[in-house]
Amino acid sequence: MKYLIRSVKYLLALVVLYLAVLMLMTLTRTSLLSPAESLSMLVHSTRGQVLIAAVVVLAALYPRFGFISRRVGGNLHTDREQIVRAFETEGFALRRETPGELVFRGGSLIKRLGLLFEDEIRVTQQGDELVLDGIRRGVARTAYRLGSYLSYARDHE
Repeated sequence: MKYLIRSVKYLLALVVLYLAVLMLMTLTRTSLLSPAESLSMLVHSTRGQVLIAAVVVLAALYPRFGFISRRVGGNLHTDREQIVRAFETEGFALRRETPGELVFRGGSLIKRLGLLFEDEIRVTQQGDELVLDGIRRGVARTAYRLGSYLSYARDHE
């Protein structure tokens, strides 16, 4: 169910982006067609139908490649300060803390909206590694920053 919801959210975001570009072209008078004519061309032309199919396929595949897990060497308890600092630097805030897990969400409405409210990143301990699970953009950036913070902290002990 979560997969379907993510796909629909991404499809709606792509439709809104298309409509925003169409509106911008109309307002700046760079479009030769009216908005109604542009939408008609989108639906009735082969090129438009291919675009619609591509958007639907992209939205259907987004949850598969848009979410990842990354591992970083560290400890959830002893490195908590660096973990929280890395996430805060990337625009995330600690929302929930349970034994063995930290949950971060976007720190602002703009950040959350930019991530389509799919902004939850979970940090768990597995062996001697931290596992970050969530949206690709947030996890990749934060994992890199966290690795740097932890490396710096260990070098300066």
